[in-house]
Order: sequence, then structure tokens, then C-alpha cells
Amino acid sequence: MTLRDQITEDMKTAMKAKDAPRLAAIRLLLAAIKQKEVDERRELDDAAAIAVVDKLTKQRQDSVSQYEAAGRQDLADVEKFEITVLAAYLPARMDAAAIAAEVAAAMRETGAQGMADMGKLMAALKPRLAGKADMAEVSKQVKAALA
Repeated sequence: MTLRDQITEDMKTAMKAKDAPRLAAIRLLLAAIKQKEVDERRELDDAAAIAVVDKLTKQRQDSVSQYEAAGRQDLADVEKFEITVLAAYLPARMDAAAIAAEVAAAMRETGAQGMADMGKLMAALKPRLAGKADMAEVSKQVKAALA
């Protein structure tokens, strides 16, 4: 079963359970996936669907911080709930040690030596770690390793 099929099944389950907040979050996710498919004129595979889920999660996290700064805890709570729904479709996140091991392996493979090779190293790491690790954390570790 593909990720999109799983999301569709979860939407049906939420409909049957009359779980309106969960249903709204899942519909939002399906709409984003369908929009991406229309934009790219192809059906998304699981990796691309995970990228969409990851993007939506990051948007929600940004919204939470803005709502909390503005004193709108009610809206922040809605966003936090949507994050928990979206997180169910993301693979387990890698810890810092696992990211460091991937960075070291990629450095050996690409022969990266200094900061000039950061783009080459990130290009090698992105397909491996997309959806599995926060790319901002990967970038920090790459900078530290190349410095």
C-alpha cells in the first residue's frame, strides 16, 4: 500500500468516526498532494509524498510559533493537532549520531574537503536523508564537518 492509499484509508476512517478535526487535516494533506501532482503532471511516489508531508509540517511549526507570539493559543492548538496528524505519515526521524554517520560516509564518497565542497556534499545527502532527517540539522553538521 502506498502512502497516498494509506492517507485515503485514514480519511475514510475519520469520516466514519465523525472525527472532524482529523478529517480536515487529512483532507488538507490530500489536497496538497493532489496539487503537487497537478503541478508536476505525474503521480507522486512515496518519497515525493513524504516531502509534501514534511513541508506541511514545517509550515505548521512556523504557524505555531507565530500564533503563540501573537497570543493566539487557540489557533496554535489547532496547528499542533495538525502536526500530530501529519507526523503519523513521516518516517522515524534520524538522531544526530545517525546524521553524522551519513555525513561522514558522504564525505568519503564525494571526497569533500572544505567549505567549497558543501554544495556537492549536500546534493549527495539530500536524496538519502529526505524525509528522514531535518535538512537544517544536516546542513549544520555538514558545515561543522567541513570547517
